[in-house]
Amino acid sequence: MLLTCHPPRRLVPSPGVPVLLSLVLLVAGALAAVAQTKTMNNSTNQLEVATLGGGCFWCTEAVFQMLPGVKSVTSGYAGGMKENPTYKEVCAGNTGHAEVIQIQYDPKVVSYEKLLETFWEAHDPTTLNRQGADTGTQYRSIILYSSEAQRTAAEKSRAAAQKVLGRPIVTEIVPLKKFYKAEGYHQDYYRDNPNQPYCRMVIRPKVEKFEKKLKAAQH
Repeated sequence: MLLTCHPPRRLVPSPGVPVLLSLVLLVAGALAAVAQTKTMNNSTNQLEVATLGGGCFWCTEAVFQMLPGVKSVTSGYAGGMKENPTYKEVCAGNTGHAEVIQIQYDPKVVSYEKLLETFWEAHDPTTLNRQGADTGTQYRSIILYSSEAQRTAAEKSRAAAQKVLGRPIVTEIVPLKKFYKAEGYHQDYYRDNPNQPYCRMVIRPKVEKFEKKLKAAQH
């Protein structure tokens, strides 16, 4: 038996179809262009994240905010057990968390290794659970890595720093499980409170010392 197809029907578009089709194609082209631009921006402007703890996060935040290539620094808590800890709970030393900063940086401008070099200079990694007058496990020296590459770099950097320092480094190197952003008033603390006694006596000398080093490196 011979199978035959029905003769094709001739489609006669209405006068509005060509205009509608043109608009659809125009919108599709625009969306494709936006998507392509977004993809290119993501590939060329990709930021990476480092999480470090070196005592009071007000101090470390102020120092790292000055480093070229650092896009943002967020103060928070990590390394403990309790979910969504508060500043009061962390200060009590019962949550296991340390005061840390999370740094968003452009790896094309500053490397993770450079961040670690600054980390060793920004605090004393040889004092256990203490930075100056600040004592407690929340002030411990800690590096929280988010990849095997970061872990390897951190261990290598710690070994190099140990050769320079006279006392044993007590800095922990542990995987980052969860970072909790600290309360709003902790963010940009030194910038917002430069005349607060702690800022004047403790943070300002560190900032001025690091500022001189940055200027010297530029010349």
